[in-house]
Amino acid sequence: MSTAPFAPALAAPAPSYAQLLGEAEVTAPRLLAAKALIAQAEGLADQAGTLPNPTVSVLTENVAGTRNYRAFDQAETTLQFNQLVELGGKRGARQAAGQADVDASEAHFAATRVAYACDLALAYADAEAAGRRVDLAEDELEEAQRDDQAARALVAAGREATVRTLQSQATLTSMRADLSQAKAASAAALDRLAVLAGAPEPYTAFPVSLLDTAAARTGGDGRQDPPTGDPLASPGYRASVADREAAFRRLEVERARATPDVTASLGMRRLEGDRATTFVAGVSIPLPLFDRNRGNISAAQASLTGAEARLEAARREAEAGVRSTRLQARAAQDRLAAADQSLAAAQEAYRLTRIAYEGGKAPLSELLTARHALGVANATKVDAQLARVDAITALARVEGRIPFGD
Repeated sequence: MSTAPFAPALAAPAPSYAQLLGEAEVTAPRLLAAKALIAQAEGLADQAGTLPNPTVSVLTENVAGTRNYRAFDQAETTLQFNQLVELGGKRGARQAAGQADVDASEAHFAATRVAYACDLALAYADAEAAGRRVDLAEDELEEAQRDDQAARALVAAGREATVRTLQSQATLTSMRADLSQAKAASAAALDRLAVLAGAPEPYTAFPVSLLDTAAARTGGDGRQDPPTGDPLASPGYRASVADREAAFRRLEVERARATPDVTASLGMRRLEGDRATTFVAGVSIPLPLFDRNRGNISAAQASLTGAEARLEAARREAEAGVRSTRLQARAAQDRLAAADQSLAAAQEAYRLTRIAYEGGKAPLSELLTARHALGVANATKVDAQLARVDAITALARVEGRIPFGD
């Protein structure tokens, strides 16, 4: 595999896809952000179970007044302890909602991990395919240079017109431009892979091929029927189920908040005038005359309705995704098999045409046509391999599993 142009000096060959995915678990920004959301939900769930803090108050009466109340001789000082008592199952509802949010964040992380693994596989295969296109462009340029040398020899021998040399030179110029474009595309693909994997430097080569692994998983013939996916295993559907449950639990929290709470008070009062101490106790209950939390309940109900609608949409999308990805996988298998046959035919046609040309039995135009057909067949093979990886990752995405896993 050729080295990408302008690669940094510290760049190294890429590890296998499985190893790269394992390393990305602790380096990929997308996964780290998703994990942080789980930690955030866990913290909020832990906070949801805490009891309200009590309050302590000190109140002094009958001081700094007139006549007998100028000093502190008639002061009444009350030390009071107040505790809010939640009613209506508020604490339990908060805890259930907090746990539901944790479950939802974990479901979203699972979906993010699968999506990331699929995106990484596509980026890995795309970078590998871009490198192969560079190799193909270099091979075609080398072949074109050989054809140019043969054309010059035939023109010098009087067996070809001078215009054949001009044609071969024009072909060489076009091949060099194609090679330059292929190298630029390869460098961009390597950069995208490094960014996605969280690597400090772009990779330079792919000792372990993912394109060939995709073909090997179908036994090499590309015709094995893909497995039947379960729509309910789709990460998007599972995350929507968790979101719906979290929305329902938040509605329960808002309904519980409509129940007034009770504040219990217990204290001790010092009567300086009588030099006596008494105890005080009380209960305060708010009157729900104005605020019955109706607005928040209505908003939570609307959020639940939206979550249920998204769940239904996710179910339908998952069902359609399983059907379409199976068709795509089957089509990719057929495309790869056809590309293999076309490549074999193009290689044999080019070999025979080159023998005929060097023997003076075929014109240069036929050789150029055969070589162009071979280049197209090679590129088609790479595109078919890339499409096969795309089909495998698409099927893994809807099934909720890591592609190319053991």
